[in-house]
Amino acid sequence: MKIDGTPYRSVWVDQEDGWTVRIFDQTKLPWSLEILRLSTVAHAAHAIRTMQVRGAPLIGAVAAYGVCLAMRDNPSRDALEREAAMLKATRPTAVNLAWALDRMLAALRDLPDGQRARAAYAEAGAIADEDAAQCEAIGKHGVGLIEAIARRKDGRVNILTHCNAGWLATVDWGTALAPIYMAHDRGIDVHVWVDETRPRNQGAALTTWELGRHGVPHTLIADNAGGHLMQHGEVDMVIVGADRVTRTGDVANKIGTYLKALAAHDNGVPFWVAVPSSTIDWTIRDGVAEIPIEERAATEVTVMTGRALDGTIVPVRIVPTATEAANPAFDVTPSRLVTGLVTERGCCDATQQGLAQLFPDLAPRRST
Repeated sequence: MKIDGTPYRSVWVDQEDGWTVRIFDQTKLPWSLEILRLSTVAHAAHAIRTMQVRGAPLIGAVAAYGVCLAMRDNPSRDALEREAAMLKATRPTAVNLAWALDRMLAALRDLPDGQRARAAYAEAGAIADEDAAQCEAIGKHGVGLIEAIARRKDGRVNILTHCNAGWLATVDWGTALAPIYMAHDRGIDVHVWVDETRPRNQGAALTTWELGRHGVPHTLIADNAGGHLMQHGEVDMVIVGADRVTRTGDVANKIGTYLKALAAHDNGVPFWVAVPSSTIDWTIRDGVAEIPIEERAATEVTVMTGRALDGTIVPVRIVPTATEAANPAFDVTPSRLVTGLVTERGCCDATQQGLAQLFPDLAPRRST
């Protein structure tokens, strides 16, 4: 995707030195666009843990490059296992993280020490390239859903999304936003209702920034406004990303997604989830019971950061000092509330059968 006409990915190897890793510091958006230089595996782990990078596909790619940095420093098998385990522990819910690290381990374990660093960069690059291609394919499959709505109604197609599932959350293109970008580029009159997505405000800070840079019409709304808009016919479709999808179609995504799915179901609004196959966890059947939900710091709820009238960026506490806060970062939407999944291989029902038909090579042969 492009920023002011310059194409970027969300993670890349520095072209000048050929080994350090570059990312955007997403905690500084939308107020400033800062590019960070990762030169150690500890830098990569910190970026993932503190959400300088976030989004399930992107943290998988950054973790893969973290392994590259580790192997450049110490290419031993012991270091490989140790640093991969450390990276895997940074974020528990998004399955792409473990998926990418397991892939790196499989590619590097049996190599001689002297070959690991070079092979690591090749494998991490392949993971990044595949994610970009998969997200582009998700866009091509998902844009048909928007075109179908545009054909049967007069006027603008209104789409609601939650959190940030654009190119900032992936290596390129995005998941939920990829079909929207393609619809806009094809001349479809599309408008996006952007949930603010408390507590970290990824919708307000990141999705609005992305859509604005691409020229897609959008309107920011409070998280609790979506149901009202659906009741009044102002939402034609909901599309979100995911951090983990079970083999039966349950979806873990940013906290608040479940409530949007309930409102969509009650009002007959299609609720689609866009995911690459790396986000599907074929080992899990029951999302509510089996997907680990990350509990993040209470300060994400009690403190907000914004630009003051004098232009400075300041954190502000919004609750009484003695008030405690809980902060589950994700919730699980049962498959019965999901209209369907948009993947790099096409659209399918959010069911075990639907996923198995699209991914016969990945789905388990027998259910348990």
